[in-house]
Amino acid sequence: MHAMPLPPRLKLVPPGAWVALSWCASTAFTILARVRLPGEETANEFTAVQFYRWDGLLVLTIACALALLGSRWVRRRPLRALALLLTAAAFLTTNLAVGAIQLAQFLAVDLALYFIAAGRPRRTGVTALCMALAVLVLWETVRLLRGWGIGTLEELTVALTAVVAWLLGDASHRTREYGETLRTRAATQAVTDERLRIAREMHDMVAHSIGIIALQAGAAARVVHTQPDAAREAMTAVETAGRETLAGLRRMLVALRQADRDQDQDRDQDEHRDRAAAGGDRLHPAEGLADLDRLAAATTAAGVQVDVRWRGARRQLPPDIDLSVFRIVQESITNVVRHAATTACRVTVDYLEEHVAIEVTDDGRGRGSTTDTGFGLVGMRERVALLHGEFTAGPRPEGGFRVTARLPVPAPAATVAAATVSA
Repeated sequence: MHAMPLPPRLKLVPPGAWVALSWCASTAFTILARVRLPGEETANEFTAVQFYRWDGLLVLTIACALALLGSRWVRRRPLRALALLLTAAAFLTTNLAVGAIQLAQFLAVDLALYFIAAGRPRRTGVTALCMALAVLVLWETVRLLRGWGIGTLEELTVALTAVVAWLLGDASHRTREYGETLRTRAATQAVTDERLRIAREMHDMVAHSIGIIALQAGAAARVVHTQPDAAREAMTAVETAGRETLAGLRRMLVALRQADRDQDQDRDQDEHRDRAAAGGDRLHPAEGLADLDRLAAATTAAGVQVDVRWRGARRQLPPDIDLSVFRIVQESITNVVRHAATTACRVTVDYLEEHVAIEVTDDGRGRGSTTDTGFGLVGMRERVALLHGEFTAGPRPEGGFRVTARLPVPAPAATVAAATVSA
């Protein structure tokens, strides 16, 4: 059976409040155990002479004050808080005329042990457990030295509960650390996957450009003597395609770091098999903003209306920028469809002088995209970072979710090439 998760409101209760509540409940139980309740002939526990006297009430007051003060320090000063709780437990036990510290008095200590082991380093948790066991041993030793009777079985039971509380807290601590490790690995893997995806897309764009260059060069060679103007146009197209491809490669190769070769090889083999099975051609043009209207129409047909707004003078972007903008919009729309629980979203593409800016907003739950188990936001952020852009994603104050990206558009390929040659 799976453990039922705590309600969200209970998770907001601080550990100190739980410890204080457990102390109050155990103290009330101790008092009730020494009172004859309705239907009982006698009280369940023997009542010491000083229990109701002024000195007994003073001991009770001091013990409660120490315990409540220790409860306040559980989060900030755990070992000092535990010392106060142990002192309160031992102090109150002297008022009960028993041979061992009772389990009821140790309940708050057990809960504090759990929180310390769960929320603090293992070394602190072990120190707290040793403190608790040392107090139990010290209690029994003092009573033996003074010739008083002891409750060995009761004390062993109390010690066992302390060990169990520490074990549960330590297990919770290890589980949380393991979960954080898995999330870190998943985020790292998402970044790696996105980089490999970008690399494969760049490979396709280069292959497409080289194919165009080969065709244009062949056409120019055939008509260079008979149609020099047509040959000149073909060679100009070759020059433009070559420089744009070189500029895109330079941007990516400067930013990308080497990924895992084994993973890259496996993914390339899978992609090759998939494309071979589908009869795909590696020389097909890469997707870009020209396909945005088609994406919006397909998403609208699926049930989520996509309103695309264009601002600024539309112009041809470098292939890598064009593809990245499209991928960011595509991933954002996918997150809206999967997680936002809305029927509409808005996409704005703004062509600025030196940048291209995109914004995807919706009026859904406002937190849907943050629950993307595929780490889509991580991939989008990495893609924008590689192109030296700016990326933001988060809930809107008025409700819904917003994804924005701003990518710099480099100077035209011819300008870049001239600058490179002159350098």
